[in-house]
Amino acid sequence: MMTDRLVSHLRYAALAVPNFEEERDFFVTHWGLSEAHGEEGLSYLAAEGSPEPYILRLRRDEKRVDLVGFGVRSREDVARLAEKLRAEDVRFVHEPRELTQYGGGYGFRVFDGDGRTLEFSTGYELRQSRKIREREPIPVKLSHFVYNSANLNETVQWYIDHLDFAISDSLVRPDGTDMMHFLRCNENHHSIAVAQGPHHSMHHMSFEMRSIEEWMRGAGKILRAGARMVWGPGRHNAGDNTFAYFLDPAGNTIEYTTELAVLDEDTWHPSRHDISELSTQDQWGTAAEMSELVARESFNDIDTGLFVAPPV
Repeated sequence: MMTDRLVSHLRYAALAVPNFEEERDFFVTHWGLSEAHGEEGLSYLAAEGSPEPYILRLRRDEKRVDLVGFGVRSREDVARLAEKLRAEDVRFVHEPRELTQYGGGYGFRVFDGDGRTLEFSTGYELRQSRKIREREPIPVKLSHFVYNSANLNETVQWYIDHLDFAISDSLVRPDGTDMMHFLRCNENHHSIAVAQGPHHSMHHMSFEMRSIEEWMRGAGKILRAGARMVWGPGRHNAGDNTFAYFLDPAGNTIEYTTELAVLDEDTWHPSRHDISELSTQDQWGTAAEMSELVARESFNDIDTGLFVAPPV
């Protein structure tokens, strides 16, 4: 029987960047997000296809991951989740309370096992979303967020033990060494993933497009904007989703994707995909072969925000 999880879905990612105006302008002018709300040094960016009040928050400061936000179905579930995490000695940033940031809501924040800030919330204001038009090359929603971890399996086990996430698939070296785990909190193949890296950092964040036509047009649009394509276009094996990775002005890897697999959790069995097989990384064979040079781009800078809660 499918796990009855208290975490319902991925809501948003929040990043701090020193080049705040440049980053905000890139995501609005080129990437296709809309500024739902702005304050001095703070911008809340929404996707036209998503009812979430925002899917990306940018803040002016030293480069870091501020937090990753998840949805919870009700206040009762917020209370149940907080009680569970408290009993398991998870370190809280703050207890359940009314949230004062844009969009409001009710929720709490904790540090994960490596010190990343996580938010769990419900009851926030939804925005009026719309269907993305055919051939409109803008994101529908935030698809997934991926971490680098120096302690891959320990990081993943924290999400399994405390949040009831499940591994959908894994990438492994030919000798069986784990390299990446894809984690789900609902029927979507993954909402987060964790990659083995030299340090804790953001690997990439991914934005869902309407379909392959809009995904391809979006990739072309970003190329014409002058952004560097790190890897793609192609189609992964794990998750069966398309990929086109770019570097944003702050040096973070960001992705356009579409057609991420939706699983029947009652019958799904995780696979371990050998990264030495070309089809593991790209079923189509259209992207450059994965190499250390490509992988290094997603190692990113060391996250300076571990066990330091963001001010907002």
